[in-house]
Amino acid sequence: MSSLVPAERIESRIFLIRGQKVMLDRDLAELYGVKPIVLRQQVKRNVKRFPEDFVFQLTQEEAELLVSQNVIPTKRSLGGYLPYIWSVASSP
Repeated sequence: MSSLVPAERIESRIFLIRGQKVMLDRDLAELYGVKPIVLRQQVKRNVKRFPEDFVFQLTQEEAELLVSQNVIPTKRSLGGYLPYIWSVASSP
């Protein structure tokens, strides 16, 4: 039996960063039922398998922008690291 995730739950976690529709690693990990560190470890261990435009790490300024736009409550909620961002679709 598979569990479907409501589209609204996914759509509310998609943001536009660097002109791309993306999800934070913590949100993607939650959808897959794994810890964010698991996704980050896979990127680090398999860096050649993930194109730079598919997975990239936020800059300090981008993280601060997410906080200022209330996407995330505080930088502390990021767990002391700059999150990875996963592309979910090409922007028009």
